[in-house]
This record gives sequence, structure tokens and C-alpha cells, in this order.
Amino acid sequence: MPKTILVVEDDANLLDVVRHNLAREGYDVVTARDGEAAIEMARARQPDLILLDIMLPRLDGLEVCRILRKEMSVPIVMLTAKADEIDKVVGLEIGADDYVTKPFSLRELLARIKALLRRGELMKEETARSANDARGVIRVGNLDIDVQRHVVSRGGVELALSPKEYDLLVFLAQNVRRAFTRDYLLEKVWGYEYSGDTRTVDVHVRWLRQKVEADPGHPQMLLTVRGVGYKLES
Repeated sequence: MPKTILVVEDDANLLDVVRHNLAREGYDVVTARDGEAAIEMARARQPDLILLDIMLPRLDGLEVCRILRKEMSVPIVMLTAKADEIDKVVGLEIGADDYVTKPFSLRELLARIKALLRRGELMKEETARSANDARGVIRVGNLDIDVQRHVVSRGGVELALSPKEYDLLVFLAQNVRRAFTRDYLLEKVWGYEYSGDTRTVDVHVRWLRQKVEADPGHPQMLLTVRGVGYKLES
């Protein structure tokens, strides 16, 4: 699913330019022209990131940031024409994650957006891992994954998994119902230095299905997501 970005800017020309470039990068873009509309849109759409101008009609960006930060942890990038250091300090103190001063490079803005979204994903993954590790056993459907003992059972029967089958299953179980591309799974499970190709993922998924599915030909847990990759359902 594409990430949703809320752009809050009262300058119509700049808003159109930013919206066009974000859409071209594959983001789902929603917009608002004033502070009150920004709060309403953020609550309604729950965006993955907010680009927020400081100088807004009806309610300024600092107040919008202050209100939204109490309700959600979405990354917020403040946009401003002011270069005064005090504005940056105030913005960061009330919860902004980054600060871009106009005029800005679109390439730099896109790079910062990607970095913040990636950081958010890594934090979610780490939180999920920590929670699951604390429990000791991950339960997904009729699977019990004992992360302390590296043992997987289906309906009480222990399964014989290869190390990579186990690693792949644990990663998907720690991120249940989330779909991942083959490239991403290759990176996270096999590592950056792995020289193989994405067919490795397909092969391991096929092997895993033989062991975790009641009917591997009609999987109910380890699912293919058309156009994306794979996910584990509970």
C-alpha cells in the first residue's frame, strides 16, 4: 500500500508542485490549506507523514503540530519561510521531527521524507520484535513459535524447519498481516550481502507452506499478495 502524506500549505502554487512530485514518487497525497482543515484531514486519513507549513490561516502550524502530537505519533516535517533559529527550536520542542526552510530543494525534501518513513518502519519492526521476544512464544493461528528455543509447532506437533525457513517464518510472524516484497524479505532475512535473487524467497515460501499449511495447494496462512509479495495471516 502506498504511504499517505498530508501536505498543509496555503500557497496554492507550492502546494501543487509538492503534491505533483510526491504523487510521481508513488505516494498517496492529501492536502489542506489552513490549520483547522489540517487537523480534520489528519484525524480522518491518519497519514504516514505530514508536511506542515508554519504560517497558516485560521490556526498556525505550530499549534497544529502541538495538537496532533498529543493524538498521534506520525512524523511531522515543518515548512517555513523563516530562517530564525528560534522557530526551529520551538517547532522541534513541540514535536516536529524535521524542519525545512523555504525555498527548498525538492530532491532534499523527498530524501528527508524517505528517511523519516524508513525510520518509522524500523521503529515499528523493533517494537514488534521486542514485544514478541518478551512474550517468548509467538502464536499465529495454530502455530506456536518459541523464539527462546527456536522451536515451531503446529497443533502441538513440532515442525522440522531449516534455519532460513525458521528466520522467514519468524519475521513474517512478527509482522503478521503485513505484506512484504520479495526484495525486502531477501534483505531482512538473508541480509544485505546475500548474492542470490528473489526466487530464493519463492522457494522457501513453497517449502514453508508444505510444513505450516493444512493444504499447501490452497494456503490459508502464508499468502501471496498479488503485485507485492507475501504475508502471514492469523
